[in-house]
Amino acid sequence: MLVYSLPWNLLPLLRCLEARSFKLKKLLRLHCSTSAVMAEWSWVAYTVLEVLIAVACCLGNVLVVCAVCIRDSLREPTFCFLASLAVADLLVGVAAVPLAVLLDGWVSLTPELCLLLSCVVLVLTQASVLSLLAIAVDRYLRLHTPLRYKALATQRRTWLAVSLCWMLSCLLGFTPLFGWNNYSSLALPDSANASSASFISPPCTFLSVISLPFMVYFNFLGCVMAPLLAMTLLYTRIFWSLQGRLKDSTPQAQASLLREKRLACSLALVLLLFAACWIPLHLMNCLLLFQGPQAVTPGTIYTGILLSHANSAVNPVVYAYRIPKIQQAYAQIWRRFFLWLNCCQGDTHVSRTIRDSKANQTERSGSGGKSTP
Repeated sequence: MLVYSLPWNLLPLLRCLEARSFKLKKLLRLHCSTSAVMAEWSWVAYTVLEVLIAVACCLGNVLVVCAVCIRDSLREPTFCFLASLAVADLLVGVAAVPLAVLLDGWVSLTPELCLLLSCVVLVLTQASVLSLLAIAVDRYLRLHTPLRYKALATQRRTWLAVSLCWMLSCLLGFTPLFGWNNYSSLALPDSANASSASFISPPCTFLSVISLPFMVYFNFLGCVMAPLLAMTLLYTRIFWSLQGRLKDSTPQAQASLLREKRLACSLALVLLLFAACWIPLHLMNCLLLFQGPQAVTPGTIYTGILLSHANSAVNPVVYAYRIPKIQQAYAQIWRRFFLWLNCCQGDTHVSRTIRDSKANQTERSGSGGKSTP
């Protein structure tokens, strides 16, 4: 039981201390030092990649939010839900990535604070899932109820649906705060007799406070897989309907249906990338629950975490290459940015010219005053 209660990076040290032979102990010390150096470099590489992903998340998703705000053609319900997804991805770069690095045993926090910070990551994941589900429902309604769609999908109802997605995300993501957690295992064995001054908070890690049964049964199966299956059915119905309508439609109507199909393909690609990036990490949690900590190596877990975070950085690139309206909005933003940059440089040049001319006039007036008898 002692071995399983220790972190993985301390197991080689334990073997070193238990070695009896001097030669074997020497070899194990060498192996331990080599493993420690490799682990340190692996953590450095992981941290650098997380920083790069966080920067990409922030820059790309700020661009998406600005695009939706400045373009009137992007005020449709689908793009409002897409902006909600971009906000969730932006918060991944701002909050989830830094928390993933900190909540790796590098900080000592109280169990309550550690649990609260860990739940923030769950809230952002759930917001992404529900935003994707809202997009799929919106495209389905647009295709199957075209006459009632404009009356149903008003701006007010759209933003109300976005607010509902975020409120439900908070409710589902903060569920561990209400009892389904590992808080009891981190409590002191005799809290009545222990003094608060002698209490040292243990290192804060995600799985030290979040229960693996919660992550597998509730979060993965209930909050991720169930919506993904619903979205798969919705997009299957959408593509099936579009394929049938394209065969029977007139040439004038085909252009509109082809645009609808292209947009649906782009949004389905976003859904596919989300599943491909997040399901591996959830499958690792399943292995940890059913087979124990020896089933998944730390390097594999770090790779799964990087892959899940990289999904938030990839989405703006997909929008740029696949959705023409967002391409045009990106071009408009960059044009405004470079125009503003040129104006700033021009203002700087003009102010510098004025300052130089004033300085020259001052020098001339000073020299003229000295030469006067």
